Amino acid sequence: MNDFFGDASVLEQTYWYIALIGSAIFLIIFVMTFIGGGDADMEADMDAAEGGDDGGVGFQFFTFKNVVAFFTIFGWAGIVCIDNGYSRMITIVISSISGLLMMIATSFLFFWMGKMAQSGTLKIKNAVGAIGEVYLPIGANRSKIGKVQIKVQGALRELEAITDADEELKTTTLVKVVEVVSAELLLVETISK
Repeated sequence: MNDFFGDASVLEQTYWYIALIGSAIFLIIFVMTFIGGGDADMEADMDAAEGGDDGGVGFQFFTFKNVVAFFTIFGWAGIVCIDNGYSRMITIVISSISGLLMMIATSFLFFWMGKMAQSGTLKIKNAVGAIGEVYLPIGANRSKIGKVQIKVQGALRELEAITDADEELKTTTLVKVVEVVSAELLLVETISK
């Protein structure tokens, strides 16, 4: 290793170590993410951030991936600054700012990716206000459970429904979801024409 560094200063050697170690860890995370085994950090971030009604991931700044991104860019930016003859203080400032910018960019990237992800789990309360069509006839005054086809969370779904209407709702009748009666049952009403 002494041949590699030659007459490099302690600062330059430090930047090289940081850059190489950061790059190696980054490469491992990158490969693991694409083969499906290295996204525990992202899943932990998503689990920690959930709790809002939208189920999206919150903005996370201090995560393992962000710290690795910081040190990787910090190291390489420092090496470039030293190679270009910048002073020690300017090198440290530029490499620190570069690392922080990369950390912010990585945070926004994972925040944006988390917002795009959908769990696929139906949240029945999202059906309230949706307009659909009767698929199986629904008995008058809650006498018989039928089915409606409505679009919920971007997907067309078939859900059980009842009505308070005085007459049976026949197939193809347009309805609006008024209320969620239970975890799997909707209350619907006809749409006035």
